[in-house]
Amino acid sequence: MGDCDYSAPKREKSDMTLNQHEIQSDQHHIKPASSNGTACDPVDMDSRPLEETRSPQAPPVIRRKNRSKSLDLDDYFQGPRSIDKHSKWPLFMRMHGSIFPELILPITLFGLWASLISCISHFIYPLGVDNILLTVLGFTISLAISFRSSTSYERYGEGRKYWAQLMLVSQTLARDIWVSASEREGEEGKEDVLNKLSALNLIVAFANSLKHKLRFEPYMHYEDLHGLVQHLDTFAKEAEDPALLLPQRKSAVKRTGEYLGISMAQSNPRKLLKRAKKPVGNLPLEILSYLCRYVDSLVESEALKAYHQVQCTLMITQLNDILVGTERVLNTPLPIAYSICISQITMLYCALLPFQLWPALSWITIPATCVSAYIILGFEYIGRELENPYGSDVNDLPLDDYCNQIASEIDIIASAPPPKIDAFFARQDNLVLFPFSQNGYQAWAHRSMGQIRERLRARPHQTMEQMADAKKAAHESVQKKKKKSKEDV
Repeated sequence: MGDCDYSAPKREKSDMTLNQHEIQSDQHHIKPASSNGTACDPVDMDSRPLEETRSPQAPPVIRRKNRSKSLDLDDYFQGPRSIDKHSKWPLFMRMHGSIFPELILPITLFGLWASLISCISHFIYPLGVDNILLTVLGFTISLAISFRSSTSYERYGEGRKYWAQLMLVSQTLARDIWVSASEREGEEGKEDVLNKLSALNLIVAFANSLKHKLRFEPYMHYEDLHGLVQHLDTFAKEAEDPALLLPQRKSAVKRTGEYLGISMAQSNPRKLLKRAKKPVGNLPLEILSYLCRYVDSLVESEALKAYHQVQCTLMITQLNDILVGTERVLNTPLPIAYSICISQITMLYCALLPFQLWPALSWITIPATCVSAYIILGFEYIGRELENPYGSDVNDLPLDDYCNQIASEIDIIASAPPPKIDAFFARQDNLVLFPFSQNGYQAWAHRSMGQIRERLRARPHQTMEQMADAKKAAHESVQKKKKKSKEDV
């Protein structure tokens, strides 16, 4: 490769597109880093034809609301909750992430129902029954809720494992491509670097497209996806219709109903797929086809050694396995018969509570019913929310953060040219026998093999001596603290 090595551009979370001022600024101020760490001459972008430096005009991308440090009212009802936000409130006082906002309406309705039964029982006719039903039905409810919670959390954990595997595979594949694939000299080397960056972008695009697919968001005009795949020939690109991409306006009543969990106000998450006039394809799978072809080109040009050829092919196969596995989690929920039955018996149990509590609690039946409904329905609603870990509920997996993490880590891998052994091993500040020796690599390189072997044989004995000294020092420190505390008393 030539003197200059072009590193991967940084991806902004809030905006993947640049305005005219930013483009002009980048053209005059960017200095790519060279292989020896010095700055290269700035690239003269103005001397080149405009069509060679700028991409063709693309339709506006669909943007998400940026995460803010402060909490808005929407954050209590819509998610996923950002994992980097920290709260100093005790757990029992926290509302962000709690299921309580979705239980406001059910608890209010059961409170009104308990008030009605209490008033009728006090002023007209006593409606109280024996509380033996609390024991009989309570056991059944506990079994149903336990089954619901365990199956939902199992799906949640399985969904998280697939995304952890995606991070591992993405890092491994990106490292094999960037570090292990050889580069040619001169202009051909620059072409190799740009091809590598394009392949790394496809890895990021796979993660972002998988996220949108799991959320039933077809097409490709999203701020974190469009710039990465607009040059590919895909079904999603052909199926795009500007009229279908316009955001639908929601009335305040519908929006409030969605926040409160009213089923009549909930929209079909697959409505964009049903409105499509052309096949939308499977964008993550199509991206894998392009990645596979790139690896084949590296093999054909002998840029990858035999082991890394197998490794890259295996990583692409694992990406395909992740795609199929996440779709299995998404499309195989708890059988609808179980969901309906559990929902019915929990509602029935809460509705019967006022009749059983009135003879013993009188007017305290009203708050007791509300508290009991919160406990019982809370677990049922949590199970319902965790059943699909890829949605937009507050406690769903933060897929946006995961995708940003993958993009950031791949940028780190591509931020420097493939390292050479002489550049980082044969340095004086490489303390090869640290912490037993402060001599660097060059100092030990001038010694004989026998001296190095002798020093290595002595390391286990030094380790034992250091451990004994550390234990002795810790013991003496404890004794000093105890002695000082006694003197203070």
